[in-house]
Amino acid sequence: MLPLIALFLAAFAFGTTEFVIAGVLPEVAQGLGVSVPTAGYLVSGYACGIAIGGPLLALATGKVSRKTLLIGLTVAFTLGQVACALAPDFTAMLLLRIATAVAHGCYFGVAMVVAVSLVREDQRGRAVAIILSGLTVPTSSACPPAPRSAACGAGARPSG
Repeated sequence: MLPLIALFLAAFAFGTTEFVIAGVLPEVAQGLGVSVPTAGYLVSGYACGIAIGGPLLALATGKVSRKTLLIGLTVAFTLGQVACALAPDFTAMLLLRIATAVAHGCYFGVAMVVAVSLVREDQRGRAVAIILSGLTVPTSSACPPAPRSAACGAGARPSG
């Protein structure tokens, strides 16, 4: 069960990153000196990174051990978040979010395969549900209170 909890926690971090920016978009736009519609590309770019880059990375890393790949993806994600927080401008932030999203997209495919391999056949659905709850829990618990506290961590620069 402990490995499933670790996979859930990583999924929670990925999910929070994906969804929290929508709640702080005006602050991010202001901090990066762009309009809110332009800052919206940070959301769209992330989605494209997941949908296009994630599967391509999964295909490209098919021969890498799953454990090594999950650790590498989690490290890449963490470093990407630090880099996003330090991004000097909108373009850098967009490119860093897309790169981080590629790791996110690949992570979920690999995590599902690992999760079902860790449990008996009759528990596979539960294992997948635990990992996927890492995406659903942030939308209902972490993201609503996060906007103010996450504004600086999402790349916004405090004003005044």
